[in-house]
Amino acid sequence: MLNALIVDDEPLAHKVILHHLASHRDVKVVKQCHNAAEALAWLASNRADLIFLDINMPQLNGMDMLKVMANRPQVIIVSAYEEFALQGFELDVTDYLLKPVSEVRLTSAMDKIRQRSAANKPAQTPKEIVIKVDRELRKVSLRDISYLEAYGNYVKVWQGDSMLLANSTLKKLLAELPAQAFSQIHKSFVVRNNAVIGKDSDSVLLDNQMRLKVGKSFKSVLTRLLPLPGQ
Repeated sequence: MLNALIVDDEPLAHKVILHHLASHRDVKVVKQCHNAAEALAWLASNRADLIFLDINMPQLNGMDMLKVMANRPQVIIVSAYEEFALQGFELDVTDYLLKPVSEVRLTSAMDKIRQRSAANKPAQTPKEIVIKVDRELRKVSLRDISYLEAYGNYVKVWQGDSMLLANSTLKKLLAELPAQAFSQIHKSFVVRNNAVIGKDSDSVLLDNQMRLKVGKSFKSVLTRLLPLPGQ
């Protein structure tokens, strides 16, 4: 849900925007302000994801409001004057709509808002992985995996003392795991970083008490895991 703020000194402009937004179920107008000072006061203790902002308003105009705002959300300028468009885009507004605003034009602006919101949203780290065991697909929680062990054209997926034999190569399975959570320490081993409870210069100790050899070409990976004693 996108929380929207309308800032415009013309009541008719509010009505037009509200009318056009009625079909956008992912947008909720949480506040309507009729001048910039009122909007800034509200934003000091409230959050909006999107502002529909007029330019020509008494006392503080829309451009000046943009310049003084901290942590500015996405902004769609709604103005009767096109001469402010360049300045608006220099201030990184998402779109610039000329009054009277059409429903088609507002919908186009909202598509841009959604695209930007999706691009700025951090990617979520997966919590599980799907592996093929024999002819069956299994979901495995990533936090339950201690380590992966190459076994020819298969991979042993170790969960503590239990093991699943996945129909996959280690390289292929590693590509599906979040890089920040798993590390390859040997041509045959991939460990879950948080499963490592100890290490020395050439091996790591896991939470299931298994000690695994670290390959010579993977020694640099050790620096991302637990610090060596004395470091």
